[in-house]
Amino acid sequence: MQNKNSKISELIELNDELENYFRNTIIPQLFVDANLVLRKFTPPAMKQFKLHQNDIGKSITEVKDNFRFPSIVDNIEQVIHTGELLEKEIQTVDMRWFQMNILPYIVMQENKTNGVIITFIDITSRIRDLKEQEKLIMEHELLLDTISHDIKTPLTSLGLTIEMLKKVPEKGMEKFPVLLEKIETGLLKIKGIIVDLTDARKTEHHYKAIEELLDIEQIVEDVRLTLASQILESNAIIKWEVAHSEIVFVRRKLRSVLYNLINNSIKYKRAGRAPEILIKTYIEGDYFVLSVADNGRGIAEDNLEKIFKKYERIANDVEGTGVGLHLVKEIVNLSGGKIEVESKLDKGTVFRIYLKNQNPNISDGAEGSSNKA
Repeated sequence: MQNKNSKISELIELNDELENYFRNTIIPQLFVDANLVLRKFTPPAMKQFKLHQNDIGKSITEVKDNFRFPSIVDNIEQVIHTGELLEKEIQTVDMRWFQMNILPYIVMQENKTNGVIITFIDITSRIRDLKEQEKLIMEHELLLDTISHDIKTPLTSLGLTIEMLKKVPEKGMEKFPVLLEKIETGLLKIKGIIVDLTDARKTEHHYKAIEELLDIEQIVEDVRLTLASQILESNAIIKWEVAHSEIVFVRRKLRSVLYNLINNSIKYKRAGRAPEILIKTYIEGDYFVLSVADNGRGIAEDNLEKIFKKYERIANDVEGTGVGLHLVKEIVNLSGGKIEVESKLDKGTVFRIYLKNQNPNISDGAEGSSNKA
């Protein structure tokens, strides 16, 4: 009898220790037995998963919705069956991330799994940091690709101008000052890009892209001047119908999007036909839509996805790196927008860029302006 009372005292003491542990731990924990009955949980679990004392004794299947994680029952059964630890990162519907560990609870005397102990460690901040780092890496890569493109543009323009200089006859030297000005402009643009990059490295936020209220027509004009040599050589006509001219975005990125789309419309023109490019803006739902349409050679339907892959080229008869449209898509995706493309061979192509409308002053139905260059 004394031996029996001693064992009862030991059990009570062990139970008190277990209760004390569960009561004072700061980590959400659950104890579920082999019959999937919820036996204990810590106060943080009560708060995080909205559990109540009357949930103790219920099957975990009755309270599984509290965890907002549909496969938790399957995971518990897996650990009970295999006796092996299971670790998993899960996200709940309130957008928090947890490291879920399901440990087998083994009865030593019988060497059998008699349930599981589940712990939930909040890793939301760690996941958020990882996502920020991934985004930063993508931004860095995007920045380098954009800079290389921005330098390549004036270099291409310089090359075209030098070729034009070579073709100028001695009696046509009156064009020399104009061509020389174009060379000077190209050199200044390259210098400006290098200076901006150097200055940016000196600042604390050199990799952060600053959003500002931009005028789309000013960006178009900037791109048009940058591509002046290509426009002149191809006899391209650029028109725009701007229903909404203002957008909150990063200047460098918006310029890169427009530059790449307009430059491609000129490069991939249909033989024997001068490029005609129409730029439109309008509001559609929550998006500011930027449309660039041309009358170029078009894109085959089975190539519409390939054009956005980095270094992928579907036409090798014109100079290019296969980076431009990849840059456009990355910029749009990183901003929370989307891109659509429609094309018909020998007819032309339309790119529609959907950017989140962050300007509260504009909505559907406002009047805009139109122009031609």
